[in-house]
Amino acid sequence: MTSRLLDSVPFLLVGVVHLLPLPGSPRGTRDVARIRERARRDAEAYREGGAHALIVENFGDAPFRKDGVEPHVIALMALVVEEVRESTGLPVGVNVLRNDARAALGIAVATGASFIRVNVHVGAMVTDQGIIEGRADETLRYRALLQSETEIWADVLVKHAVPLAPLALEDAAEETVQRGLADALIVTGPMTGRAPDPAELSRVRERLPTTPVFVGSGVTADNVARYIHAARGAIVGTWAKVEGKIENPVDPARVRRLCQAITRALPH
Repeated sequence: MTSRLLDSVPFLLVGVVHLLPLPGSPRGTRDVARIRERARRDAEAYREGGAHALIVENFGDAPFRKDGVEPHVIALMALVVEEVRESTGLPVGVNVLRNDARAALGIAVATGASFIRVNVHVGAMVTDQGIIEGRADETLRYRALLQSETEIWADVLVKHAVPLAPLALEDAAEETVQRGLADALIVTGPMTGRAPDPAELSRVRERLPTTPVFVGSGVTADNVARYIHAARGAIVGTWAKVEGKIENPVDPARVRRLCQAITRALPH
């Protein structure tokens, strides 16, 4: 999916569909119809604004389990991913927070989703959920068992976390690709909505010039030009919402403004 999309667009914009709290989570609701409707509306707003792809994640379920989620979470996310994919016609990815890559792969295979995001694919990170260890071996073997072509987009030193031992970003990136066999990399700032240092992306791109690298947080219409030279795309959620507030619905006008800023920043 990545190669086909990147051949068709110079800079890939992926919109994040943040699910409302699912049943069973601390703030969860049993109103599944409302959850699905909000997800569909947000997805269609991204499409209207010009986004090229989407990724669905159970963002409302905080505080997150650090690995396996309950079966009903997988079932509900599969319903939403299928509905979003059919209603927009866009490629869709899955991120099961905080780090359930097996569940994400299962959802992707069941729904025809194109990729999954894995927050900790290799190494070990100290997070608000405790120490999360990468399980690249399990994820890759499960993908092989399913005979799936679902891509693995892996974060490098993911936000809301620090490595268990000091590690340079570009070294972590190389490990993630060369030993973790990730298909694409995601570089984030320290927290949701915080942008990474463009120089960090440049270092990763220089080390791995053939691997797609995406900006995973903090991209806005005002700063996206800083990333065009090093990134192949951006994953955007917070800034695309009404008034730039993460709890609000997606604003297609803001998505459109971001797309226009990307077009202006691209070399002509």
